[in-house]
Amino acid sequence: MGELAVRELPLFPLPDVVLFPQEVLPLHIFEPRYRMLLRTVMDEDRRFGVIRWDPQSQSMADVGCCAEILHCQTQEDDRSNIVTMGQQRFRVLDIVREAPYRVGLVSWIEDDDGVSSVDELDQLAKDVDQALRDVVELTGKLVGKPTSLPADLPDLPRELSFWIGAHLGGPVAEHQQALLELTDTAERLRQEYELLDHTRRQLAARTVLKDTFQPQ
Repeated sequence: MGELAVRELPLFPLPDVVLFPQEVLPLHIFEPRYRMLLRTVMDEDRRFGVIRWDPQSQSMADVGCCAEILHCQTQEDDRSNIVTMGQQRFRVLDIVREAPYRVGLVSWIEDDDGVSSVDELDQLAKDVDQALRDVVELTGKLVGKPTSLPADLPDLPRELSFWIGAHLGGPVAEHQQALLELTDTAERLRQEYELLDHTRRQLAARTVLKDTFQPQ
């Protein structure tokens, strides 16, 4: 990526929010410390780290995703609405400053797909894609309202695995942080397939029940 492997990065901990690469995240900035963070990053490279904050344990995750500001609209009262996009993931090595906002020393992390063959990754992506489409179709049948996937659904294995991690609620939501932290695309796809397949089976069973007891 042509960037230093380690750098200081302003951090924005968000309760139960997990940002994935290439995902859009709109934010409303109103706290004074984050207004300062925004001014700083807008003067520099428009990047800061989004990282999950666990309200229950009052702790911050070790891995987050760098957010790049695509659009910033500041109001008269100094509050701002921004639109960001997830870029590369990072691991927090150390906290170098707590005030006025948290700054971490981070290292970038990438998937290492050398352990998996291209054929294996492609097959996993196809299986996950089919399970996803089945879940969407069955959900539509259950709620009586057809739903569809976006036309630009990623087809490359790594991008697909990130998209699913970001967009699926329900059973996947509680696994989002773990999926973000994985550095093996095949393993991320395998775990997503298991989650989707489990959901698919549950939905199929409920669909059968609905059809069986449907008033004639």
